Amino acid sequence: MLLVCATLFAQEKEQEPPEEDEAHKPKEYAYNPIQAEKELKIGNFYFKKGSWRAAAMRFDEATKWNPGFADAWLRLGEARERMGDREGTIAAFKQFLEVAPEHKRAGEIDKRLKTLAAPKAKS
Repeated sequence: MLLVCATLFAQEKEQEPPEEDEAHKPKEYAYNPIQAEKELKIGNFYFKKGSWRAAAMRFDEATKWNPGFADAWLRLGEARERMGDREGTIAAFKQFLEVAPEHKRAGEIDKRLKTLAAPKAKS
């Protein structure tokens, strides 16, 4: 009996620990405009379906693959606005304006941002 226990113990020590699950590792992002475009297209699909959270997640991914991707920041702000995430909307729109101050929708977004940033009147 003692020999069996010793053999089992020795076998356990020889086994390597299981590899770390890839899903639990934080993603490492590097500039990848092609991946950013893919994420934007998928986000637009979800946005059209009315799945604001899924769309926002894809737009957020696009901004991580390409931080200078103005359309992704714009769409992220719009998705967050539909979700009712006021702070997230403001942050995304500010980033959009910082990245693309000359964008054709910059004036419109600036006005929306000022409306969102204004203190709410108490009822």
